[in-house]
Amino acid sequence: MSLPTASTPLLCLGDSYTIGEGVARDATWPHRVARALDLPEPRVLATTGWTVRELLDAMTTTGLWPARERFAAVTLLIGVNDQYRGHALETTLADHREAFARAVTLAGGDPARVVAVSIPDWGVTPFAADRDRARIARELDALNAAECAHVLDAGAHWVEVTATSRAHGDDPAFLAPDGLHPGTEAYAVWARHVEPAVRAALAGHGPAKV
Repeated sequence: MSLPTASTPLLCLGDSYTIGEGVARDATWPHRVARALDLPEPRVLATTGWTVRELLDAMTTTGLWPARERFAAVTLLIGVNDQYRGHALETTLADHREAFARAVTLAGGDPARVVAVSIPDWGVTPFAADRDRARIARELDALNAAECAHVLDAGAHWVEVTATSRAHGDDPAFLAPDGLHPGTEAYAVWARHVEPAVRAALAGHGPAKV
């Protein structure tokens, strides 16, 4: 039986990078993308600090899962807190694949309507000045590479924002006041990367790497 169409076309799943810790809601990339595409406000399920497993749990407790409605496009950006907490790569990837599979179901079973976004590198920010930045970069690169391969193989979209996060990671103009999370200018750049992929997803075109 097909799922009824959701009243909100765009669903965005994630953590602080999706909810926009430290910036106004309208400045976050999901809301910028929705405005650029003349969509209603997106439905956002994201909380600062969530791991992939915590996102999965929240999908259940909020009633989003099991799926009861179908979205025209779904975005997924999650995993940084697994790396931050030192979770094993294999465990994080298994959870991410489950989250991705749920995203596909919520997109009506069509992976071409799912957009996964790469995990930014928090190791370049002032917050990480006393951390092993090289290790953070290696671990995030490994996680992103594996997630990207799975997403593209499945027929979904992959959007790369990690390089952008590294290019502006220590620039106060691109940071929230906490010196860790992206700021308004960073999200403006991210939105320009994500918007074409969401546009293609809404049309059911894919896969693509942006």
